[in-house]
Amino acid sequence: MRISLCNEVVAALPFAEQARLAAALGYDGLEVAPFTLDAEAPHRIAPARRAELRRMAEEAGAPITSLHWLLVAPAGLSITTADREVRARTLDVMQGLVELAADLGATLLVHGSPKQRHVGADGDAQRAEEAMARAGAWAAQHGLTYCLEPLNAGQTNWARTVTEAIDIVARIGQPGLKTMLDVSAAGNGEAEPAAALLRRLVPTGWIAHVHLNDRNRRGPGQGEDRFAPVLRALREARYAGFCAVEPFDYHPDGPTSAARAIGYLRGIEETMA
Repeated sequence: MRISLCNEVVAALPFAEQARLAAALGYDGLEVAPFTLDAEAPHRIAPARRAELRRMAEEAGAPITSLHWLLVAPAGLSITTADREVRARTLDVMQGLVELAADLGATLLVHGSPKQRHVGADGDAQRAEEAMARAGAWAAQHGLTYCLEPLNAGQTNWARTVTEAIDIVARIGQPGLKTMLDVSAAGNGEAEPAAALLRRLVPTGWIAHVHLNDRNRRGPGQGEDRFAPVLRALREARYAGFCAVEPFDYHPDGPTSAARAIGYLRGIEETMA
């Protein structure tokens, strides 16, 4: 199983050290939150810096596999707003982040950003779908995949389940646009267990990515959720993509959380061998 570490877990470290630590712990790469690279305008990172970041990650043995937390910076973005200026700025950021992902060597972007996709008025959902369609087209131009991430109702009111996300992506019909499964969000919002969803939906081709995290928002192995059924389902369904460890509560700290998660997951893999 190819497993990346979401880099914000160890963002207190310089980027090169993030990559070295991830590789030393046994991760296969880094999933990068762009705001950790530039808190103001990550979509405008200079070409030379992009090349440097890619080189550092690859030389450390933890290449950049994906981007997520896309619309944290700059502040004030929205894919549903009727404000033309805000919408234009948001689309510009999304296109810029697709280009950043390509330059960093990533293959995939994860669109979560629940606050920036809140649906509150007529037309909001249509504008959200139009933004996803553009993102999918931009991703396809660079040979990338753009994933709409289902997030449970406690986080957002649009694309709250995998079924809802698949319906949206299928309706849009862009080859560069897929969906994914976040184990924590699924555990807090889906009627079926995450393993059952993966076993059923991975073969459909709609699931292009997986986030591994507990319902308590800590890393795998630090809560009540059991991940052996999840990894077994992925293997049985012949999942070929990356998984990424994405805790939100770094207990007792980022590096320890990252180490605990990958040790737990690799241990499960050994029992499955």
